Amino acid sequence: MLKSVLDVGSCFYKLDSHSTLLFKSLKIVNQCNQIRLLSSNIINYQLQAKEKTQSKRKIEPLVRSKYESKDYKLPKWKESLGEFVISTFRLDMDKVRAGPVAGSYYYSICRKQGLQVEGEELSPSAKYFYETLRLPRTFSQWFQITVLHEWMLFTRMRAMPFKYGRNYQQKLVDRTFSDIEIRLFEEMNIHSGRIVDQYLKDFDTQLKGAVLAYDEGFYSDDSTLATAVWRNLFAGRKNIDISLLEDVVKYIRSQLYILSRMSDREFALGKFNFVLPTETVKRLTPDEELQMKKSVIEKYKKLEKSGLMLPSEKSNLSYTN
Repeated sequence: MLKSVLDVGSCFYKLDSHSTLLFKSLKIVNQCNQIRLLSSNIINYQLQAKEKTQSKRKIEPLVRSKYESKDYKLPKWKESLGEFVISTFRLDMDKVRAGPVAGSYYYSICRKQGLQVEGEELSPSAKYFYETLRLPRTFSQWFQITVLHEWMLFTRMRAMPFKYGRNYQQKLVDRTFSDIEIRLFEEMNIHSGRIVDQYLKDFDTQLKGAVLAYDEGFYSDDSTLATAVWRNLFAGRKNIDISLLEDVVKYIRSQLYILSRMSDREFALGKFNFVLPTETVKRLTPDEELQMKKSVIEKYKKLEKSGLMLPSEKSNLSYTN
């Protein structure tokens, strides 16, 4: 009996020892679980904070805006409301139009000249710059190609009445740098705002320098213009084929010729597009030029006399110059 009791007692003792060890183990496991849970919460919190930061910084590029899509159609009620506001407040549409025309359309045609998209074939104009001229396919090179085409538009904008031409130039420049900032974050994967600001300042300096150089060439002669092209578009590289510089100068002069033959109103309405480098521009004879001007004048005179022009379509800019 006593032995049985002792045996039972020893069993309880053994059970108690095992229980103590078990409880200690469970306690350690519980602490580990708490630590693991805490670590998981910290990681989740960091991920959420990162997502919030990225969502704040990430902006939908304007070039992918639905309002700039060719397929987008403004609802009728918005059109009617817009026309009512323009008519009621007598808005100067030549100023308002600078945003969608210069900041949207004209920037888009400059941007796509040297645009390279991963997985997509180069456009005919991009093939000319990267394959025919053998320019490097870099972000900086794309910027120089874009600047060259923007400068050509600047020359026409500066021929407009000052208050309108300056507005068109400003909208084009603003849009350029807002898009570059987005592309630096998204395409170049630069996550530092300070580094992006440095790039933007550098691009701004390049833009100003290129415009001054091209202006000098435009008002001087082809050799000066070729030098500006060599310094900016070709980055001053040695052993450049002179025939390539000559080809680019002809390309520039062709675009400027077309721009010079457009009236202020046609240009302000976004009627211009760059001719492909592979195409040849034929100079008009005096009679052909006169006939072209007459047809443009007749077209706008009929529109104004018809009374069918919407308030948003009206313009004070000349269509006879």
